[in-house]
Amino acid sequence: MRVSKEAEERRNEILDTAEMLFFNKGYVRTTVNDILQEIGIAKGTFYYYFKSKEEVMDAVVTRFIDAGVDAAKTIAADPKLSVHEKLLQIIMAQKPDSERKGQMIEQFHHAENALIHQKSLTETILKLTPVLTEVIEQGIKESLFHCPYPKETMEFLLVASQFLFDEGIFKWQPEEIILKIQSFIYIMETTLGAEKGSFSYVTQMFE
Repeated sequence: MRVSKEAEERRNEILDTAEMLFFNKGYVRTTVNDILQEIGIAKGTFYYYFKSKEEVMDAVVTRFIDAGVDAAKTIAADPKLSVHEKLLQIIMAQKPDSERKGQMIEQFHHAENALIHQKSLTETILKLTPVLTEVIEQGIKESLFHCPYPKETMEFLLVASQFLFDEGIFKWQPEEIILKIQSFIYIMETTLGAEKGSFSYVTQMFE
């Protein structure tokens, strides 16, 4: 007899299974039937929660990104932290903190998972920008930064860091990475109007 499950539990079961299949078989090669067979549910049950495989992919990536964004929001709201402490902790919160998360990011770099990879980069930029902008605006009020376009500046910086430093896109040599990190710190300090050397801690995000 089929066991009835709570809606949220069933939805997460579909997402967990889809995530596993997307990264084992690749998004393109995974079908809705694969997901149904793996869980053992009827097609109607699947379509009750999701309209398509594409919608499932969106939900898988969104769930993954939201974990890092939620951590960033908590850090940004902490009144005990300085602006630079917030920025550093937010950066570090986006790095893999578990084997599963590390494996997921590694899977993003496979050619067959290019759509998921693109989605993850886009979602990260869109969702982290307002959180980081809030911290930058705090820095402007405290005269740490002098920047007329905090939101737009953070968008450019996020796009640059998410794309240029993505190991799945570029295969930089160690000496090239060092120069690009130094250049990125210079660009951050210049565009935000920050004191020279104040962003030296950014190197920790690449360790």
